[in-house]
Amino acid sequence: MDYDVVVAGAGPVGLLLACELRLGGARVLVVERETEPPRSRFGSMGARAVNAPSVHALHLRGLLPEVERAAAMWLGGGAGLPEFEPGDTGERPDIFVGHFAGIGIRIDRLRPPGPGEEFLGAGVIAQGDLEAIFERRAAELGVEVRRGVSLTAFESDADGVTVHIGRPIRTGWLVGADGGRSTVRRLAGIDFPGLDPVFTGRQAIVDLDDPGKLVADGWQAGEHGSYVVGGWDDGSGPPRVHTVEYEVVPDRDAPVTAEEIQASLRRVSGTDVRVTRLHVATRYADTTRQAETYRSGRVLLCGDAAHVHSPAGGQGMNLGLGDAVNLGWKLALVARGAAPDALLDTYTTERHPIGEWVQRWSMAQTALSTPRGPRADALREVLADLLDTQDGATYVVSKIGGGWQHYDLPGDFPLIGHRVPDLPLSDGTTLAPHFRTGRAVLLDTGTGAAEVAAGWESRVELVTATPLAFPDQKLAALIRPDGHMAWAAVGPDPEGLREALTTWLGPPA
Repeated sequence: MDYDVVVAGAGPVGLLLACELRLGGARVLVVERETEPPRSRFGSMGARAVNAPSVHALHLRGLLPEVERAAAMWLGGGAGLPEFEPGDTGERPDIFVGHFAGIGIRIDRLRPPGPGEEFLGAGVIAQGDLEAIFERRAAELGVEVRRGVSLTAFESDADGVTVHIGRPIRTGWLVGADGGRSTVRRLAGIDFPGLDPVFTGRQAIVDLDDPGKLVADGWQAGEHGSYVVGGWDDGSGPPRVHTVEYEVVPDRDAPVTAEEIQASLRRVSGTDVRVTRLHVATRYADTTRQAETYRSGRVLLCGDAAHVHSPAGGQGMNLGLGDAVNLGWKLALVARGAAPDALLDTYTTERHPIGEWVQRWSMAQTALSTPRGPRADALREVLADLLDTQDGATYVVSKIGGGWQHYDLPGDFPLIGHRVPDLPLSDGTTLAPHFRTGRAVLLDTGTGAAEVAAGWESRVELVTATPLAFPDQKLAALIRPDGHMAWAAVGPDPEGLREALTTWLGPPA
């Protein structure tokens, strides 16, 4: 084999997956048809919020500080929530933490989090900046990335995959992280059912002759669509504009021109605003489709290749990063021969339901954003009232923030299947740094679990310090490389531990 795994696509999902695979010891090649990644401030239209599961994964791998710095630069200041004082009436100003279908959700409507419920947001980051962070880490780990290379065909057999990228190369496994129009998915014959789009969105960074003609106060809705416009948070740079119209562009691949952005702005704003210069622009639609399976033999799908939907709620990139973190360690174990390939079936089992949930919430926002009428307006008024309450605002933000996401794994311990918090330990460290190597973590506070796991020592990071939250318990826990608890027991349970180790890490060496 030339490689253990070939990843098609060097976006943030493909690059993070490659890092996870390399941490697991797999030989990885990433191929990308574009010759250059988007890196400039104006050249990367994709600005995305980083949600709780993504923050958790980045924290485990030691990447969170760099992501937070890049997010702070994008925002023109700190990435945290702003400090503000109440006005004369005692009401705090309208500062929004997000929106649902364009209905703003105020920060001061959120219920204060309880212990362990704090939302670790990393802010909003340019997609190009995130790709740069992941590409630097991939280079440090020894991942080979080839740009300007297109995957045109592949043949899969019982022993591996022959991938054609101008010349044939041989790999054990192929992953398509090559976007919503995935070549890998199409060639693999994986069905991609779903719904066709009903709207077209356009985002652009432009110069305007008279920006004052547009209302710069959140989303503005009208008879023909809606728009939002704003400058850079640090006051520099030309305006960013975003329009949504309920029409479908016949040729989505055609370049976005200044004339197209101007015409769209005029339709939705009802003004004669003029675009004098177009710096960068993109268009998108609310096509909603999900692959029936994320695996077909030795071919797997990740990110937008597995699911596409409206970007409302900022879910797409985070959903893809979650795919990468779930798949990477599993595929590395299988590719190295340490675990049977049945482990890969858990990838679809765990990730497909989360993708379905994201798509349902995305479609709900599209339905609420359709052209207005008395019934739609009444429904939006009801939802706006709900989102102005503590319960309603907290529920929606927590759902979109991803804090609810977990896997349905067997066991009675409360944290099984859930992300494990960064618990402070008795030796002065915390739990998260022990995941830097990409291995599973076995926590043993005097139960004899370490001796049971001796045959898996190359796949497990042993932690014997006591979590300060459980000072008097003899606790053992197996936490997967993605930070989700797979097994736990208070007191010795050697048979349960052996079963969990074999299930998730393969048989002992």
